[in-house]
Amino acid sequence: MTDRLLLDPTSERTPVERERAPRPDSLDGLTIGLLDIAKAQGDVFLDRVETLFRERGLRVERFRKPTFTKPCPPDLSRAIADRVDVVVEALAD
Repeated sequence: MTDRLLLDPTSERTPVERERAPRPDSLDGLTIGLLDIAKAQGDVFLDRVETLFRERGLRVERFRKPTFTKPCPPDLSRAIADRVDVVVEALAD
């Protein structure tokens, strides 16, 4: 595996090292959250992803940020964390 440097786009002056979240071995039995960050066409991408997940028999929940210009509101972040096991986030224009 290659080393990768991920940068946080939230105006950090000095990058903070963070561990990547562990990936599940399988999505079977998990609930998948689809987060639309409110950019144009993100919902189109997530509609297709949702269809593909549901065709595999997976549970899906949808979430949407009020605006892409600000971080996810804490109450929405908590709701997502409480209700799903993994998240796919749409970053589209």
